[in-house]
Amino acid sequence: MKSAVESLNPTRVKLSVEVPFDELKPSLDAAYKKISQQISVPGFRKGRVPTAIIDQRVGRNTVLVEAVNDALPELYSKALDENDITPLSRPELQVDDIADGTTLAFTAELDVLPKIELPEYHGLEASVEELSVKDSDVDEQLENLRQRFGTLHPVERPAQTGDFVTIDLAATKDGEPITDAQAAGMSYQIGSGTMLEGLDGALDGLSAGEEATFESTLVGGEYRDQPVDVTVKVTAVKEQELPELDDEFAQTASEFDTVEELRADLRDQVTRSARLTQAAAARDAVLEKLLSVVDVPLPDGAVEDEKSSRSQQLSEQLSYAGMSMTEFLESEGQTPDEFDEQLDTRVREAMVAQFVLDQIAQVEQMGVDESDLTQQLMRRAQQAGVSPEQYVKLAMDNNHLPEIIGEVRRGKALAHLVESAVVKDGAGNVVELAMLLPDGTYAEPPEAGDEEEAPPVPATDAAADVVIASDYVVMADEAKQD
Repeated sequence: MKSAVESLNPTRVKLSVEVPFDELKPSLDAAYKKISQQISVPGFRKGRVPTAIIDQRVGRNTVLVEAVNDALPELYSKALDENDITPLSRPELQVDDIADGTTLAFTAELDVLPKIELPEYHGLEASVEELSVKDSDVDEQLENLRQRFGTLHPVERPAQTGDFVTIDLAATKDGEPITDAQAAGMSYQIGSGTMLEGLDGALDGLSAGEEATFESTLVGGEYRDQPVDVTVKVTAVKEQELPELDDEFAQTASEFDTVEELRADLRDQVTRSARLTQAAAARDAVLEKLLSVVDVPLPDGAVEDEKSSRSQQLSEQLSYAGMSMTEFLESEGQTPDEFDEQLDTRVREAMVAQFVLDQIAQVEQMGVDESDLTQQLMRRAQQAGVSPEQYVKLAMDNNHLPEIIGEVRRGKALAHLVESAVVKDGAGNVVELAMLLPDGTYAEPPEAGDEEEAPPVPATDAAADVVIASDYVVMADEAKQD
């Protein structure tokens, strides 16, 4: 077999292939066998019809066409390998006239992975905001902990902000009850603002057994975003009593003996979380810096395919949340054109990032071992809410393992970029990232003689794959929660 490549543009090629007729013999034999099992000829069992009889009954040309159709996928794949081509689209195949005993010739036009000239990517410079942990951040964590250990007591007085009330809700439109906007026995904290607009004001001052009517808009259903009348009835008022912030509380809520020890531990937790947030910002800043100095042409067809895939994925996520695409766009304050423009930008950014990181992984000869793959599968299973065994089976059944392996390699490439970069905060301090662990602590530097121990897994590696994630799927999940 001979093959040649003609570049049509930076992202599209024409592949020409010639195959000597004798190389088609295995496919010809398979074609005769297949046809032999499909036809009935008196005096011969199915599957045992001689080739000459098949030629007489169905025609030699029919056999040739069957053989070529059988051989084309493998021949095309072999030609890709021979010419080191990474396809990004399905090929547009053109097969010359098929003639008995002559060379088979065909061409394939397809979008391909563009050639990328990587700039110097070691020692990139980027900046992030200065890490800051305030006393108020620790106080907020302490208050949240007190809230968790608070107790509710019924009170014989009008409800006020901060109280927990049990309520019944009933919405009407032009005096007619709205069936899917009725609820009873709901618990709600006044002032939280997590339900209908106007509810907090209506509840303030109501006692158990009293009700009030207010105007609001519904967030879903037939009357979504339309003004309706809502009647709220209070059936119980409870006051939350928070525990005193003393050593006894510290002993009840934690393993510490004193409030000061508990406060110190919460400060450490807040600090570790802030480090991880800063590391994520550093990762994004370094990648953004690299992508700003590299030019990667993208095939429009591949971009459109990815946009279509993401739109379909978003639609499925929205359907689970009980929303239509129209409702989603209204909630985001976007027109269809604005959504398409934003999606196009995000897809192009993600594709460029993927191609560049793949190239770096190849240059640095980064592999994926069993441990790397297992960790990624465990993370994905946890995100999907299924067991690792179920997720592995699903990935294998749908041939997703190559995709997952690619994600791991890109994660390693991005971690390599970040760890070799010079990242400074707003005060000009160098941000230490190479030794930062996924829990926000720093690994101890190896002592003399410990060089053979396995290096720590940096936080930048553990979270690197999220950079290629679909933002709109995340937005759909948030819409579902809302």
